[in-house]
Amino acid sequence: MATGRIIVAGIGPGAEQDITPSVLEAIRTSDVIVGYKYYFQFIASILAPGILCIDTGMKKEQQRAEEAFRYAEEGKTVCVISSGDAGIYGMAPLIYEMKKEKQSEISVEVLPGISAFQKAASLLGAPVGHDFCVISLSDLMTPWEKIENRITAAASADFVTAVYNPKSNGRYWQLPRLKELFLNHRSPATPVGYVRQAGRDEQEVTVTTLKELDPQQIDMFTILLIGNSQSYFLGKDRIITPRGYYRESENKEMGVGQDIMIRSFRKIESELKNREILLGKKWALLHAIHTTADFEMENILYADINAVENLYQACRNGEIRTIITDVTMVGSGIRKGALKRLGIKTKCYLSDPRVDRITSEKGVTRSQAGIRLAMEEHPDALYVFGNAPTALMELCEGLRKGKVNPVGVIASPVGFVNVKESKHMIKSFSGIPKLIIEGRKGGSNLAATLVNAILTFDDAEQLKPGRDV
Repeated sequence: MATGRIIVAGIGPGAEQDITPSVLEAIRTSDVIVGYKYYFQFIASILAPGILCIDTGMKKEQQRAEEAFRYAEEGKTVCVISSGDAGIYGMAPLIYEMKKEKQSEISVEVLPGISAFQKAASLLGAPVGHDFCVISLSDLMTPWEKIENRITAAASADFVTAVYNPKSNGRYWQLPRLKELFLNHRSPATPVGYVRQAGRDEQEVTVTTLKELDPQQIDMFTILLIGNSQSYFLGKDRIITPRGYYRESENKEMGVGQDIMIRSFRKIESELKNREILLGKKWALLHAIHTTADFEMENILYADINAVENLYQACRNGEIRTIITDVTMVGSGIRKGALKRLGIKTKCYLSDPRVDRITSEKGVTRSQAGIRLAMEEHPDALYVFGNAPTALMELCEGLRKGKVNPVGVIASPVGFVNVKESKHMIKSFSGIPKLIIEGRKGGSNLAATLVNAILTFDDAEQLKPGRDV
């Protein structure tokens, strides 16, 4: 009966100090070392004099496994080496499969090693501090369709993702495709790090973002790590993915409502069809979708270039002191904390006693009459419409006659009669910053949330909505 055995050992990414003591002992005491010839350079200094080394080239894994069993059956202790960890894209699964196929009684032991993605992660900071997965882009034994499904699943599930075998001489398009798939589910600002020849003399460490990732800079010796929605940069060269130890104190500081809103905005952003839009419009769009759960807002929210940015600066500079709303419900939805912080008041004329006199005229609605009064008393206010197309049309008439000069307009009336037409009317006034919910959709809640987007634009870059919730 054979008395030999096989030890499958992970020698780590390359540096001798990254080899575990148990693997060092196995290499020093084995009778035969079997491995890919490129890896022997990393253990040359610890090989016993005269030890038998069986080295083969690439794609000769089965041949190496056969050799290992042959020598083990002669009663020898054989150490089969893999770079990194032997169980991660290494020789361990093949050795066990061959043992089963041969119905061999040779004992097999697997010794773990530091994987290349672990070494790369340590050089990048702590990017795998939360749930992660590892994907190989090599399609030699796995159909690309299956690999692509795994990429999509990892991206959509918000896993930190380590990518092995990102490129080879014949595999040049798969990494750009992975980037495309991740951008369908992740923010372009997602932290990304990659390490070439991790743990070896030629080691190179690079930190970038998903948007700026250049597949041309990556080769077959590179490990890629893509952060999740919680990952962030610490300084210029470190990526951190928090586990959540500080979340409780952060949540107490920001409040439960803001925490929920932040997570909702991140989810919405990950599902946008087009994230390559100006930050101001994007901020307004995130608010609109959060309020309605309607991703059609991507198609129907119109915003003049820099409208949100310019209106926010007008608020900061004191140019906006009053917000006129067509109905009281709009004012109710505007955050009181933000208004107080910026020294702005809202005003609706619906309950003004003078409205009754104006509506005695034939065909004049109460909201229309309210806007008529507002134009007289606050001609330079921010005008916000969330209900009545007649009120918006009244403002347009005032604009045509030079009776009013609003600092900006938010047009979100809702309904079926003159709604679309009123929006076309206001859109034609090119000199006024405008946000418009085009078509029939709209409402007081939408109008209010667009105002909130303007008032909190200073939170947009960090994607931290809801401090006034």
